[in-house]
Amino acid sequence: MIKQLSAAVLALAAAFPSLADVLTVKENAPEQYVVEKGDTLWDISAIYLDKPWLWPELWQMNPQIDNPHLIYPGDTLYLVYDAQGRPRLVMERPENYQKLTPHGRKTMKSDSAIPTISLELLRPFLTYEQALSEEQIAAQPYVLGANENVKRPTKGHILYVKGDLERNRNYAIYHKDDPYIDPQTEEVLGYEVKLVATARAFRSGDFDNGVPASVFVNDVKREINAGDFLLPVSEGQSLPAFFKMRRPDKEIDGEIIASTNELREFSKMDIVVLNRGLIDEVKAGHMFDIRRQSPTVVDGDDGPSYKEDASTYEKVASNIEESFNFEEDGDNTTWHMPKEKVGELMVLKVQDRVSYAIVTKTLRPIRVGDVVSVN
Repeated sequence: MIKQLSAAVLALAAAFPSLADVLTVKENAPEQYVVEKGDTLWDISAIYLDKPWLWPELWQMNPQIDNPHLIYPGDTLYLVYDAQGRPRLVMERPENYQKLTPHGRKTMKSDSAIPTISLELLRPFLTYEQALSEEQIAAQPYVLGANENVKRPTKGHILYVKGDLERNRNYAIYHKDDPYIDPQTEEVLGYEVKLVATARAFRSGDFDNGVPASVFVNDVKREINAGDFLLPVSEGQSLPAFFKMRRPDKEIDGEIIASTNELREFSKMDIVVLNRGLIDEVKAGHMFDIRRQSPTVVDGDDGPSYKEDASTYEKVASNIEESFNFEEDGDNTTWHMPKEKVGELMVLKVQDRVSYAIVTKTLRPIRVGDVVSVN
């Protein structure tokens, strides 16, 4: 019997890729491939495409595969080209097909359909941080103290909360952390708030009459402090059941301003924070390239050198203007090099002025300050 895919399945789709996303098959793509147990649509597409998130272009327009989610171990897939020369994966090879090498692998057929990438597979990499404005934080109920005079309330303690809570509802307790600063405008985009604990309300409280609400601490991730605030446990943490991966419909340029692992460099499957959000029309599933500015070169009397290695005189004499690729000032020429691609990412969660994304591909270690763009 076909196993039912759970509601948390992550469908990696790109129904409307941009014109820049030309569907190019790898040179070593096999003529045929026999589905193996454990294969995903992403895995199979990666055999044929450098950008496997474009898999719907390879699969969904084929009448031979009515539902690409329902292919099974043992099914044989054939790489062919349609009348317009576009590559397609089909389950029945037509008479006039173009033969490619090497040949595909073979395995025994099973009765279980291969899944797409499940959201549950991403869960270990996800964090619960959010970005809220100072006004949003100030409007929430907050911790006054505990039922014992302890500095670090833990699991099993009772907390008293200023504000009205819904009895028997689960709440997340957050700590206000550092602000997210837009490096371009120096504006505060919001404050990072970190999940410290979860709790269940058993007294609703009566704020107007000075009666605090009461919660029972279920689990603790970090130290709970007086002043930490509460939100319903799922608020701000809901992710789409299906991510429709595609390029944004318009040019959006931004920058990586933080990462949730707080390291200097990070890699594939790490979560990063972008200085673009809902007001910039960023959406969950949007795919961006990650690019890094190459170092500026000052070509002076002693030959070319990187700006940071140039002499004080050369730095002053170069009179660098970012709007030009190079300038000449006496015997010095300053060259502003291009930005080069170092990876790709997909947006997971979008808030008003920031968004959270997962790094899906790296060519170099990713850093805070790397820029993101559509092309």
